[in-house]
Amino acid sequence: MLLKSFLNYLQYEKRYSKHTIISYKTDLEQFKTFLSQQYELVNIELANHMQVRSWIVHMMQNQLTAKSVNRKISSLKSFYKFHKKKGNVTSNPMQKIVSPKQSKRLPSYVREDKLAGLLKSDNFTADFYGIRDLLILEILYQTGIRRSELISIENQSININSKTLKVLGKGNKERLIPIKDDLVLLIKSYNEYKFAEFPHTEHDYVLVTDKGQKMYPKFVYNKVKAYLDIITTSEKKSPHILRHSFATHLANRGAELNAIKSLLGHSSLAATQIYTHNTIEKLKTAYNAAHPKA
Repeated sequence: MLLKSFLNYLQYEKRYSKHTIISYKTDLEQFKTFLSQQYELVNIELANHMQVRSWIVHMMQNQLTAKSVNRKISSLKSFYKFHKKKGNVTSNPMQKIVSPKQSKRLPSYVREDKLAGLLKSDNFTADFYGIRDLLILEILYQTGIRRSELISIENQSININSKTLKVLGKGNKERLIPIKDDLVLLIKSYNEYKFAEFPHTEHDYVLVTDKGQKMYPKFVYNKVKAYLDIITTSEKKSPHILRHSFATHLANRGAELNAIKSLLGHSSLAATQIYTHNTIEKLKTAYNAAHPKA
């Protein structure tokens, strides 16, 4: 089956994450269902570019954003490119497809002063639970790592002597992130509290739940949201907002874009450039407020 062989390729050769593979599978199965319902076409490999365009129009009419549509187009492009190379399809219907333009949306972030106020130690209880919560926020904000990367940090990922954090990012790519002295001290303090609370932990993950188990995505999300609720009325209060805040604050302070790209683990500079827009907007605000001709 062509779909299964493509998904195996993504899993075993491209080494994509389980979440990414599920997204590809969902996109392709949705297109397959559309072909069956609209054209009574069972074999996805026989689709032509007009049928693909029809699906795109159908999605846009159903209020899917350009970003979501483009992701599905990308899934189809990868699928047909793979099977064209394998000789399983005679023509690639995606060659005539143009992706819809999507509006550039500036990433949401929290102001530096608000985060600095939140991260004061007197906002957290002086026990394992308070130190653990503070560490979650500090790691996310000081390193800019993703929630999935945070959850996967193991004891050997942190080098106290060299003050670095080893992270396994998208595509199983490793990167080293420098950590500051205050974060090193916080990690040491947290480990003492954790060992006192859970002296016989059976896994090697650094951050744990209230029961000493490995953290899961919803746990991290709920913790971050609860604390961000204290300082912001923004609807977006996910762990990713701290990643955006990390990158935006670096850009505002003049950090080189390539350095931010490396810290975030972006594969291309284009993904990092969105943070320069916030910097430009900040400059515009300052100009409009101060310039006599503004």
